Amino acid sequence: MNEIKIFAPATVANVACGFDVLGFCLDSVGDVMVIRKTNQKGIKISRIEGFDLPYEAELNVAGVSALAMYKTVHVDYGFEIEIYKNIKPGSGIGSSAASAIGSVFGMNELLGRPFNKTELAQFAMKGEALASRCDHADNVAAAVFGGFTLVKSLSPLEILEIPSPDNLYVTIIHPQIEIKTSESRAMLPKEVKLQDAITQWANFGSLIHSLHTNNYELMKKSLHDVIIEPYRSKLIPHYNEVKKEALNAGALGSGISGSGPSVFSLCKGVETANKVRDAIIKTYSKTGIEFDIHVSRINTEGVKVLDHKLE
Repeated sequence: MNEIKIFAPATVANVACGFDVLGFCLDSVGDVMVIRKTNQKGIKISRIEGFDLPYEAELNVAGVSALAMYKTVHVDYGFEIEIYKNIKPGSGIGSSAASAIGSVFGMNELLGRPFNKTELAQFAMKGEALASRCDHADNVAAAVFGGFTLVKSLSPLEILEIPSPDNLYVTIIHPQIEIKTSESRAMLPKEVKLQDAITQWANFGSLIHSLHTNNYELMKKSLHDVIIEPYRSKLIPHYNEVKKEALNAGALGSGISGSGPSVFSLCKGVETANKVRDAIIKTYSKTGIEFDIHVSRINTEGVKVLDHKLE
């Protein structure tokens, strides 16, 4: 192959009680990217559509992750990247992670797959660090592996795949405001109360168990964040109303997607997810704030090939 078109999915990170370690992958929202071999060595971003992003590889998350991979391979050609951006930067559903993983996934396919998924996530973290000013892998892990993923360790990077119940859907509202990950992280406390920590890891352990056992009732009891949400929810207009309406409409639980402003609601079945969507639309339409809303299955495949051209 000398050219490949890929789908780089949006993701939800933290998932209420799993700050910086838990994430899952979306099926209905994502970027499209084209990566091709070029005679000129190096990494070049030749086209960006959707949002105004830097073309310089060193300043673009897709370029940074691509450069990290490129430095480890010895080839007499380069790569050109086109980005068709459907995930708004700063939306809280893994915009930078999609760009970061998309470029290295496409390059890896064109190189004959010398790197495994964990290694691809490692390269993608370099791009993520540009956007958030810290190392974290919860979004890129979910984007490359699909489904639910747990980041067991950053050094060395170890990612665990967590089962996803077949009938699990998510409704996501994205208010059209931007919250920068770096700023959202800066407002978090450096220390937490021991009792809050105990509650949080009990919820987290229970959530993981519910995913392994398809126990929706336990999932409902576990989707609670007592450490991060009290701070970040202040940045999201009408957050409490959205959460209340989602739960009243039958959602298992709601929370902030990544650093916000998107809010996710996990639901058992597509019918409930649609009811939650309708309830949120009814509430948020009164706020005067523009928004997007999506209903999606959990994407268990992750980043994938859409098309390719042979040499």
